[in-house]
Amino acid sequence: MEETTDVSKKSVAVKYGVIGGLVSIIVFVVQDFAGIAGNPDVAWIPTVVSIVIFAGIIFVAQNDYKKNGDGFLNYGEGLGLGTLVSLVAGIISSIFTYIYVSFINTAFVENIRQQQIQAMEEQGMSDVQIEQGMKMAENFSGPTAMLIFGIIGSVFFGFIVSLIISAFTKNARPEFE
Repeated sequence: MEETTDVSKKSVAVKYGVIGGLVSIIVFVVQDFAGIAGNPDVAWIPTVVSIVIFAGIIFVAQNDYKKNGDGFLNYGEGLGLGTLVSLVAGIISSIFTYIYVSFINTAFVENIRQQQIQAMEEQGMSDVQIEQGMKMAENFSGPTAMLIFGIIGSVFFGFIVSLIISAFTKNARPEFE
């Protein structure tokens, strides 16, 4: 009986991870076409939208697991399921981002770089400070870095969101059945 539960968790995680990955891709493409990628004044908007949508996806995934399983989901299972959903979504969206910035829109990273320089100039930073800041940013803004940090960030934030969501979706088995 324990094996079917594990398979069910994996299938639910993959199903909702794929949905989450596709939603992340849509948000990313809309963000790029709208010209808000890298714009510090509005870049927080897609981030907040993504977190809210992702919290909803994790919530639905955990409830789907309970509904189609035995009706129970303890806190640890919810946390694990939500993190697994985040991992699958992170892998999918990060691979897309890598392909997009490497082959489809090769100017993406340079556009963000120019927006960051402009924002630093508007803050009154000197040329030396801007150059130092951009040297540091270059280590984290290439396609490979975006791939790696995209997956790590997705799992990290998915874990945090799952910590919160699991508190509401848990339905632990009674101790003495």
